[in-house]
Parts: sequence; C-alpha cells; structure tokens
Amino acid sequence: MSPDPVMVGGREIPAEVIAAEAQNHPAPSAEAAWQAAAEALAVRQLLVDEAERLGLEPDSGEGPELTREDALIDALLAREIQTPKADEETCRRFFDHHPERFTTPLLVEAAHILIEADPADDFALGLATGDARTLIRQLQAEPARFDELARTHSACPSREQGGNLGQVQAGQMVKPFQEALFALPSDTLCPDPVRTRFGVHVIRSGHRIEAKPLPFEAVRALIAEYLEEASYRRAVAQYIAILAEQAGVNGVELAA
Repeated sequence: MSPDPVMVGGREIPAEVIAAEAQNHPAPSAEAAWQAAAEALAVRQLLVDEAERLGLEPDSGEGPELTREDALIDALLAREIQTPKADEETCRRFFDHHPERFTTPLLVEAAHILIEADPADDFALGLATGDARTLIRQLQAEPARFDELARTHSACPSREQGGNLGQVQAGQMVKPFQEALFALPSDTLCPDPVRTRFGVHVIRSGHRIEAKPLPFEAVRALIAEYLEEASYRRAVAQYIAILAEQAGVNGVELAA
C-alpha cells in the first residue's frame, strides 16, 4: 500500500476507499492494484472537482446507468477537450508509414497429432518425442494415414476431426507450434517433432493463404478512428496533468 496518504486538492482519499477500488484493477501484485486504484480515484476526483468549480450540470440525457460524477466528468471533457478530425492527408500519411499494419492475416490450415507429456519431465518428454518421430516416419511413407493416426494417438480433442484444427492465424497457437506451422509450404508434413507446453506435436500444414496488403480505401475509416482516439487520449492526459499541477496531488504519481 501507499506509504503516504493520497491527497487531491488538500483532501485525502481514504485508504479504505482505495482498497475497495483496487478490486476493480487486476494486477500482478496487491501493490500494483493499489497504485492503479489510487491513480484512478485521484484522476476522478480532479475531474469532478473541476466540473463542480465550473458549475457544470450533468446532461439529463446521459441515462440512468451513469452516476452523477460520471455524468459530470463527461460534461467536463465534452466542454474542455476539442481535438481535430483526421483528414485524408493525415490518414494517407499514416497508411504509407505503417504498411505492415494493413494486411490480411496469413492463414494456414493446420492439423496435428499431440503426444501428451509434461515439459518438466525430461523422461516423459523424451518418450513422447520418440513416439512422434515414429509417427512422422509412418506418415512420410503413407501420408494418407494422418487422419487415422490422429484419431488413434492424439491427446487433443481435435483427434475427432482427424487432427484438423482449421485455419490458423498469428496469435492463435503457442509460439513453437505457430513458428513451425508458418515455416511450412502448403500441404507439408513437418519433418521434426515440435515441443510445446502441452507435449510433443506432429504437425501438417494444409492450404496456405499468404498475407496481402489492403487498399487505403478499405482501412481509411479505421485509421481516422484510431488517430482521433489517440489524439483525444493525449489531450485528456495533458488536461489531467494541468489539473493535477493546479490542485496538487500527493501520495500517488499519475501516469502520463
């Protein structure tokens, strides 16, 4: 927990309030959750105090799901934060500078046979690797048996589909599996067993659809939305920093 009381504008945010808020901030440690909660409450207090100082009233059309404080914050930000729209030239420049962001994903049909083994058990892992090598040799001699061998030997539920995992793209599989699969040409059996935290895999690629660049027209609206959101977030962060300097915040360091 914070060693010093959290103060905003000379008023303390009680420790028990921060502790209750910390439950809404998943973090790797209690200290990190406390810090995140203290930051959130300090920012909230800064914004509510400024809205009340300006004599703002909540918008009656905000709906019953918003608390009065939430509605005040919305009204304050709507009044104080004005950011430009992303024009065609700005969007085009972003598109030209970041072509790698605007492509269709590489898609590869995948099938595998999983020989289950605890990766921390060297003996079990060695046995599983030996079994996988035997299966690979069988498949190299008789490729048409993949479905049969997957149904017989695989520890993955995909065995019911002959080991078929369907189309796979980046981020859907564990890294060693993905790297081995994506390195294969279409319709190719991986010549070596692949170890992951699940065990040892025999991997076969199917049809492969290479990544292709998207035209500017297809992503222009998404780029504009991204740039405008980024601009808005920067403006809000700057505004909060100004309020924090004016009011004084102690006991917690607000993130930029």
